[in-house]
Amino acid sequence: MRQLKAALHNLGCKVNAYESEAVLQLLEAAGYKIVPFEEKADVYIVNTCTVTAVADKKSRQMLHRARTRSPEAVIVAMGCYVEIHSSDMDREADIIIGNNRKGELVSLLEGWFREGKPAVFLSEDRQLKDYEKLSVSRTMEHTRAFLKVQDGCNRFCTYCIIPYARGRIRSRDPEDVLAETRKLTASGCREIVLTGIHLSSYGKEKKAAFSLADLVEKIADIPGVDRIRLGSLEPGIITPEFAGRLSAREQVCPHFHLSLQSGCNATLKRMNRAYTAEEYLEKCGILREYFERPALTTDVIAGFPGETEEEFAASIAFVEKAAFFETHIFPYSRREGTPAAKMPGQLTEKVKKERVRQLLALNERQETAYLSEACGKPAEVLVEEILHEDGKVYCSGHTTRYEKVVFEGDETMKNRLVTVVPARVENLTLMA
Repeated sequence: MRQLKAALHNLGCKVNAYESEAVLQLLEAAGYKIVPFEEKADVYIVNTCTVTAVADKKSRQMLHRARTRSPEAVIVAMGCYVEIHSSDMDREADIIIGNNRKGELVSLLEGWFREGKPAVFLSEDRQLKDYEKLSVSRTMEHTRAFLKVQDGCNRFCTYCIIPYARGRIRSRDPEDVLAETRKLTASGCREIVLTGIHLSSYGKEKKAAFSLADLVEKIADIPGVDRIRLGSLEPGIITPEFAGRLSAREQVCPHFHLSLQSGCNATLKRMNRAYTAEEYLEKCGILREYFERPALTTDVIAGFPGETEEEFAASIAFVEKAAFFETHIFPYSRREGTPAAKMPGQLTEKVKKERVRQLLALNERQETAYLSEACGKPAEVLVEEILHEDGKVYCSGHTTRYEKVVFEGDETMKNRLVTVVPARVENLTLMA
């Protein structure tokens, strides 16, 4: 019997990327040969995203592309787009898998090859209250591993569809997290990145709460873990106790992504965010008190419904005052099924584009300024990539603050921690 070929295309966030890697490893263990999505395969899997209307479109396009490339293949759609649009997907996929059944893919495929009937496999309880046990034993990068520890969200921000697609908050068992961490370090990973849909809520649904800080401390005790990096956090989790506990562990990277979305209180209220601009700035101050020169990064939405010129001016002034290392900027995307989609004051694409332009210009200035502070000071770099140019060998990697550094080195430095002294900034990269 010939070996079946499977190809997977991932869309969306780091949680999706983690789940895709876990699914690929399940398929490999079942005897499938993993091939690139562009090649001919027996099974095509699209791990979909629905965070914006554009993400929906990309999900449909990839499913259509797979069907066109190989009409006789089994097409599998799984993930967030599936949860929101399952009733409209009859012609797009043969097997439809919701967010809490991805781990069943191999058995579902076995059923397909036996019976050949299209099927929809969504969670029986659309609240998605149980954490699905997916895991990885290695990562493609080898140097850095994303480790999913949480799923779901209870926040219901007015612009976001994800709570409807991912369900309520649920946390992974600490022992499962620690066991996977040990496997990853044994495979050569030097850095663990904790990720989740709403990472700050880790442990909060449990009666005997085991917090995110508790989890970080346990991971830090595992031999071979050189770095621990946290994914996106909500400002509310930042307290002197939380910052103090993390700063006491040398493996914790001084790099914190605090979701902002707007620096204007009126806009934050319409977004149903749980803080004011003043409270957010206070959280930045706490991190700067406990960590030396922490890299603070954030997200900002430009052109939210009803955002006036004055509100946008307040938001951009706040971003400047907060002095972020990096700001991820998104034009507001109208998402059907969310309260914001029905709000008055929907702005034109032209207005949103101009506001994004202004924020991007500010971000470039702030990122350059932050990187310039690192010049002339020793920095430890985790080498992730070896580059060859003009007969020379260059190493590329990141510091604990996630500053990208390129320096001349040799092949043996891959996946090693190397201390260098950056000399200048080129194209938002430190050159040493």
